[in-house]
Parts: sequence; structure tokens; C-alpha cells
Amino acid sequence: MGTTQLPTVPLGGTGLAITRVGFGAWAIGGGDWEFGWGPQQDHASIGAIHRALELGVNWIDTAAAYGFGHSETVVGRALQGLHERPFVFTKNSLLDDGTGHVRHSLKHDSILREAEASLKRLGGEAIDLYQIHWPNPEPDIEEGWAAMVELKEQGLVRHIGVSNFTLEQIRRLQAIAPVETLQPPYSLLEREVEAEILPAAKQDGIGVIVYSPMGSGLLTGAMTRERIEAMPDNDWRKSDDWFTEPQLTRNLALAERLRAVGERHGMSAGAVAVAWTLRNPAVSGAIAGFRRADQVDPIIDAVHLELTEADLAEIAAD
Repeated sequence: MGTTQLPTVPLGGTGLAITRVGFGAWAIGGGDWEFGWGPQQDHASIGAIHRALELGVNWIDTAAAYGFGHSETVVGRALQGLHERPFVFTKNSLLDDGTGHVRHSLKHDSILREAEASLKRLGGEAIDLYQIHWPNPEPDIEEGWAAMVELKEQGLVRHIGVSNFTLEQIRRLQAIAPVETLQPPYSLLEREVEAEILPAAKQDGIGVIVYSPMGSGLLTGAMTRERIEAMPDNDWRKSDDWFTEPQLTRNLALAERLRAVGERHGMSAGAVAVAWTLRNPAVSGAIAGFRRADQVDPIIDAVHLELTEADLAEIAAD
């Protein structure tokens, strides 16, 4: 996309200038697969995408695995006929095993087939950023990366990156071709990448976009025990460790502190959670998941929020 009313930053050395918050399309894949978020209405998903673009968000992150093609299909529908397309990022290597569960493949031919299918669902001339979703099977990561390089050389994808990779795995790929971007989980609940991976990415000029900055909804301030209990059985979060005891009590207390900090700034708890991740100098952008148009505005505020030392101390208090 061209100019936007939101500030942009470089995504590593890709040449892409992205808004600091991007649209995350995991949940809009629906609930009919292993890591689904329960029922989702496509018209609500498209409304959320359009609202984010209206506010100036200039990139969408999805994956072939999200609903096994459904998320990509919805994104493609939402972008049809737009004068300006946002950057579209997607991911590969997670396939349907025929029962709605995930199987992993990093075989050369599988990667090429997936890219072709994703591009057909998404539309456009090329995928702006294509990422290996998970480094599984681990012995095949070099084969998968070689296929990614081939796709870039063919012009079917413009940039290539990885998600959920360790630093040692990234180094293995760099021996073949540069890793342009990294997508790790990062939030107040999941900080492991701070120690080694984020500093190395910054040093190497790898662009970083982080996922689940709001802890998959836990840190939005809207999550309650009652809401978790009422989640449908095909929402993966219902049985996840973060959403069950003994971690749940601590996580809800953190969300309450985020809500209090947000109130001082006239912003939501979710915006505070996202802004916290954007403080890290290695992070270019954060992926925020939206399922309805009314969820977008309160989180986009994060790009304007500068947390004070007092804010950070309150957030860190246990």
C-alpha cells in the first residue's frame, strides 16, 4: 500500500514499510480444525478486515493452516476490488491430515504446491511475505528453505521468512540464503525470545513481527472465567494451560493491571499489552487478531501509546 495515516517502520531489510500493528487472521479461519477458535461468521471477518484497512493498517498475516485454507479465502474475498491492497503475509508447512488435525511437511514439492494454492486463494500477483510456519519435521528445514528460495526466484513470493524457529535453526537456513523475517510468539505471558532470539534478529537485520501479543485474548481485559467456561469445545483455548488453573488466576490479575494502566491513558488493556511488545527494539510490528469490526479501534490505539516507567512498574508487579 501507499501512504497511511498510521506510522510505519522498516521490516528488516525487506524494503517493506509496515504499520506497527497488523491484522492477524488466525481466528477468522473458524473452528473446524485442530487449532480453531470456535464458530466465526465470514461477514464479520470481512468487516473487521475492512475496518482495519480504513484505519490505515497496511498488512495482514494469515496462514494456509488457519481453517485449512478458509482464512486465506476470506482474506482474498475481503481484498477483492480494493484500489490499494495491503501487504499480505502467509505461511506454509501445516497440512490437513484428513481428520481436521495438522500434519507437517517441509518437502520441496509440498511447499511449491502450497504456495500455488495460497496465491490462488489470496489473489494478487505474488505473496508479499511467505513464511515457514513451524520447523517440523526438523530434519527437513533445509529442504523447505531451498523451496522457499526457489519460489522467490520465480517471483511467486517477494520475501521469505520463518515462524517459531530457534536461533540455531535460523543459522542453518542462513547458510543457504538470508532469513528476511522472523515471527515468534511474544507477550507479557511468553517472553522466552527476549534472551537470545530477538537480540540476534536485530543484530542480523532480520525483520520481526510478533504474534499473540495479547495472549490469545487473555490480556484484552475482556476475558473472564465465565467466558472461558462458555467457550465452545472447538475453541483450542478452552483447554490451554494459560486459560486453566493454576495459571489462569495470575493471568487475569495481569490483565487487570493492564486495564488500570490503560484507563490512565484512555486506552484498552489490549492496547497496553500490544504497546508493551512494541517497546522491544527488535520488534517491527505486532499481529493483533480481530474477529469483528468493533474490536479493531481499541487495539490500534497501541501505535500511539508510550508507556512510562510507572506504567511498566505497575504491569510488572505481582
